[in-house]
Amino acid sequence: MRATLRGLRRAAMAAGLLALPLAAGSAAADVVVPGHGDFPESLHASADGTLFFSSMAGGRIFRAAPGAAEAREWIPAGTNGLSSVLGILADDRSGTLYACSNDMGFAGITVPTGNTPPALKLFDLRTGAAKGSFPFPPGTIEGQSPLCNDIAVAGDGTAYVTDTLSGRLLRLRPGATALEVWARDPRWNDKGPRLDGIAIGEGALYVNFFEGDGLFRVAIGPDGSAGAVTKLRTSRPLVHADGLRMAGPNTLLMVEGEGKGTLDLITIKGDEAEIQVVRDGFQGPVSVVQHGDTIHVLDVPLKYLFDPALRSQTPPPFKAVPVKQPR
Repeated sequence: MRATLRGLRRAAMAAGLLALPLAAGSAAADVVVPGHGDFPESLHASADGTLFFSSMAGGRIFRAAPGAAEAREWIPAGTNGLSSVLGILADDRSGTLYACSNDMGFAGITVPTGNTPPALKLFDLRTGAAKGSFPFPPGTIEGQSPLCNDIAVAGDGTAYVTDTLSGRLLRLRPGATALEVWARDPRWNDKGPRLDGIAIGEGALYVNFFEGDGLFRVAIGPDGSAGAVTKLRTSRPLVHADGLRMAGPNTLLMVEGEGKGTLDLITIKGDEAEIQVVRDGFQGPVSVVQHGDTIHVLDVPLKYLFDPALRSQTPPPFKAVPVKQPR
């Protein structure tokens, strides 16, 4: 993987282009989430290539076996108090599927089994059985409730979660009975959807902004405490930055949403972040995950859910689009 990413960066520099050439042919077929009403917001992959999908409007979780062309409902709405599901993460080391469950009533979304308060839900990665539910602590920004958005898990088993509307990072340590506030920063406190994607690298955690232009690095101290928060200087402004995953040492994969529609590779050098477009033309990329040499981009135009002028129209298929790593 590291050699491939180095090759990608060398190709970009040699070509002097923003959009990078792809290897001939597609990596695999699209994986479709059936229907038009679930609006999956996140996907992740287990070690064997199984793909998991959240459902913002349906309040359930889908699963697609390796090589399958279509996902199937795996965890029904209401299981373990599951409501509108945003971020999702499969952790093979602990055998856990993490899911961000929310009450999206403020956005006009009510799942079939009824909305429940924001919480981090845990399920058995093999069976789907409930393993735990951890409510979000009350928010601190006036007029805004907590919103569990995305998840990353460190090597020691600590789960970190973005609280988008309360401008903070929470964590759940192994064996803990409750989520705790891990990091805050005044730059995260503006009203509106801010903190979004999250990824963990060597000794640091990275987060981006959905609204506004921001990519931050939060140092992780030797004792696990939050250290310095640095806003990285990106080579260009970010537009609706969303899903964020590590791709190797000091490199990340990220998608930028509607209006931009790109899959990006980010290279970190000190406090600088070079943004390279791997592929564009997505209608509404919301999440990204890599398995082997295939990058899966979840393409779901959420405007069909939130724009009153489009709600009566049938959205395009919800799908994970495979992108083969450039060579």
